[in-house]
Amino acid sequence: MNTKLKYGIGFLIFFAICFLFRWRAAQVSSAETLVWYSVIPPLLAVTLAILTTRLFPSLCIAVGVGLLLSWYQQHFTPIGFLTESVWFVRAVSIGNDGVDLFNFWVVLFVCLIMATISIVVASGGISGVVVWLSRFAKGPRSAQFITGVMGIVIFIGDYSNAMIVGPTMRPLTDHHRVSREKLAFLVDSTSAPIAGLAFVSTWIGYEVGLFNDVAETIGLDRDGYSMFFDALGFRFYCILTILFVIINAISGKDYGAMHRAETRARETGDVAAPDAEALGHAASFTSLPNAVIQPLSAVLPLLALFGLLLGGFWIDGNGTGSILSLTAWRDALSAADNVKILACAAASAFVIGVICARWLSKLRFSEIVPVIWGGVKGSLTPLGILLLAWGLKASCDRLMTGQFLATMLSDVVSPLWFPIFVFVCASVTSFATGTSWGTMAILIPTAIPVAFSLDGGSYGLTTIICLGAVLDGAIFGDHCSPLSDTTILSSIASSCDPLHHVRTQLPYSLTVAIIALFCGYLPAALGVTSGIGIVSGTGVIVLLFFGVAGFRRIQESRGN
Repeated sequence: MNTKLKYGIGFLIFFAICFLFRWRAAQVSSAETLVWYSVIPPLLAVTLAILTTRLFPSLCIAVGVGLLLSWYQQHFTPIGFLTESVWFVRAVSIGNDGVDLFNFWVVLFVCLIMATISIVVASGGISGVVVWLSRFAKGPRSAQFITGVMGIVIFIGDYSNAMIVGPTMRPLTDHHRVSREKLAFLVDSTSAPIAGLAFVSTWIGYEVGLFNDVAETIGLDRDGYSMFFDALGFRFYCILTILFVIINAISGKDYGAMHRAETRARETGDVAAPDAEALGHAASFTSLPNAVIQPLSAVLPLLALFGLLLGGFWIDGNGTGSILSLTAWRDALSAADNVKILACAAASAFVIGVICARWLSKLRFSEIVPVIWGGVKGSLTPLGILLLAWGLKASCDRLMTGQFLATMLSDVVSPLWFPIFVFVCASVTSFATGTSWGTMAILIPTAIPVAFSLDGGSYGLTTIICLGAVLDGAIFGDHCSPLSDTTILSSIASSCDPLHHVRTQLPYSLTVAIIALFCGYLPAALGVTSGIGIVSGTGVIVLLFFGVAGFRRIQESRGN
């Protein structure tokens, strides 16, 4: 599409939506204390991100416009600008109701966990674990299965997952004639989905931070970590994607473009297509040349991370009763200062990682320090997005965007269809922008208050499902997008042409998304237990691959 035409259509839709909300506000008497232009910052963020495919400038502009609109409410007076600026800076740092160090602990956690990941990779700890598991690969199916398992085991970050599993497993999958397209799919499908589900990962601080902010906005007396666990059962796309990967590997069956790629690799030995143009390599995510490959260099820091995390939650949350009781853990998690414990556990894992790198992997401190610095630098991008997300949230709070949307939509949107609408909206936004984190930052502060209103102002089923729908929709769109960083990283890590990766993965991702909608989100909105949705979705996936196998046998028999 012509660039000018694309921008013209984009801004035409933007202004049409603004006009629609302005008209709607005039019809609703309960909106007298709210302003229609409160929707402009998040709507502008979505519009600019889709049109430009550049998230940082889009969020910066949206945040700036939000600050100007807040100043407009102060009649553009100099003192009004100073007041709004001070309020805004406090909102994204220590809060406006006393001193709240929540954001500080989130930033510290992200920095420490990224540094720890860099250390356990550079020390050869992760490579040692992967080498041990690779002994069990006997053929194409077992090689794919082990690759999928490794993607699940290395759950602490989507980047680290992709850039560790891809280069490490590539020689193994090449040896067993697994196509590069299939390797990229296995890597990509167990990176963001598993990092988004794991309760310890580079994602958890970000997700908990957004949940905590929206809980304050709607006046919900519940912490972000507890909300994360509440929504975990409704993460249908992520859960079914991981199950899809495992079932696909075990069955050894494929369809569509992936089947053609796998057939080429098996019959000709060409693991990459003749016209493939692979990108770069992932040397920075491999162990240092003189590191002693030692699995304990990864196992010990991760065990410390989990142990201190669980122990900290239990002790700080005044856990009582049996440690095997889910109810006891839910109560402890709700009462604990979760984000502070995350940061403290990450700090302990970081220290143990340094000790293991020095004494087990025999790295010098002069080699470890640059690795640590590289990990900290790697945290700057997610932290930048996080700060802008907090800024957009502050703008929406000041303008009462969530309350406005809830008032406008509460009597025209059905609770039955709203989670599906949220999933689709998040998917489209993430696909167009190539970022799941940016999509979460835009939609959580705006969609969740509406869901809360649809639940009658209570923390009900619609709200909890929508928490999962935003996260899952954002990951699905990111999973399919050729603009996504994880799509590109997965291609680099697997030495696969990015366009070939997208073309072969897209049918599989769409399959899982459709199953998630009709077996998961729709039944869940009707009150069906989420476990039934996951089991039925798994059954559909199993039948799908059995159907593919049966169809192939029929075709072969007819051919004979």
